[in-house]
Amino acid sequence: MTEKKIIAVVGATGEQGGAVARALLADGGFAVRALTRSTESAAARKLAALGAEVVAADLYDVDSLRKAFSGAYGAYLVTPFFTHLSAAKEMEEVRNLVTAADGLRHVVWSTLEDTREVIPLDDDRMPTLDGKYKVPHFDVKGGEADAVFAEAGLPTTYVRMSFYWNNLLHDQLRRGTDGVLTLSLPMGTSKISGIAGEDIGKAVLSFFQRPETIGRTIGLGTEHLTGEQVAQAFAEVLGEPVEYEPMSHNDFRALGFPAAEELGNMFQYYSEFSHHILPRRDTVRTREIVPSWLTLKDFLAAHRDEITIAG
Repeated sequence: MTEKKIIAVVGATGEQGGAVARALLADGGFAVRALTRSTESAAARKLAALGAEVVAADLYDVDSLRKAFSGAYGAYLVTPFFTHLSAAKEMEEVRNLVTAADGLRHVVWSTLEDTREVIPLDDDRMPTLDGKYKVPHFDVKGGEADAVFAEAGLPTTYVRMSFYWNNLLHDQLRRGTDGVLTLSLPMGTSKISGIAGEDIGKAVLSFFQRPETIGRTIGLGTEHLTGEQVAQAFAEVLGEPVEYEPMSHNDFRALGFPAAEELGNMFQYYSEFSHHILPRRDTVRTREIVPSWLTLKDFLAAHRDEITIAG
C-alpha cells in the first residue's frame, strides 16, 4: 500500500487553515499534519479525532517549523495578521515559514494584492498606515511577502483570497429598537467578492492535487455581491426583512476598535477600486475549481445556528 503524502497545514485551528485541514481530511487522498500552538485546544482535538496528526509549532520558532515540515510533501501557509496587526511581525512570520519550507515539493500560500498599485501613498482619499501602507494586510503580502517566496525558489501556488462569508456570521446584523434587522457595511452600492471557508478548503485541496498550479497566482471568489444582495441572503435564511444601511468609510475607521482603520481602508479599497479586485477573482473559474461551491444563502443556511445578532 502506497503511503499517503503529508500536507502540513499552518494555522490549522484557525478559519482558513481549519477549512483546508478539514477538506484534506474529508477527501482522504493526503495525510494531514495540523500545526498549532496548542495541541490541547478544543479545535486541535477535533482535528485529531478526524484523523489529523496534530503537532506543536510556533511561527517565531524556525526549528519548530522545520520539525513540523519534516517529511511532508507540501504545506498550506497562512499568516495570522489580525492577531497582532503588525506588518513587521507578519514579515517575520513569512521569512520564518519560507526558511522552514525549504525542500517541500508544493507550497500553497494564502496571499492578497498590493493596494498601492492603485492607491499611491500620497493619495489622501484614505489614510496611510505605518508610514508606508494603505491596507497593510494586503500590501505586506502582495508587495513584500510574495517576492520572498519567489526569491527563495519555493514551488508555490499563490492564492489570492476574497472576503470570506464566515466574517458575516457574528454580530454583523443589528436589531434596532423598532425590531428591524439592519446590515451595515461600508460598501455603498459596490460589489464585494466573497467565498465560504469550506470552499477555500476545497480549492486548496484541488491545488495540491494539481502540481501544474505551481508558479501560478489564482484568485478565489464564488460570488460578487452588493450589500443589498448580502442583506437579502440574510433575510431569506432568517425569514424576516434585513435592511442594508451603507456606512461611510470614515465612520467605520472611527469605530475605535484596534483594526478599525485597517478594515476601513480595506472596505474603501473594495468599494472604490472594484475594477482592480473583481477581475482578479474570476467567479466562473472559481466555480470550476470548486464545483460544489456554496452560494452565500446556502452558506448562511448551513451555519444558521452560528449567526449572532447585536442588540
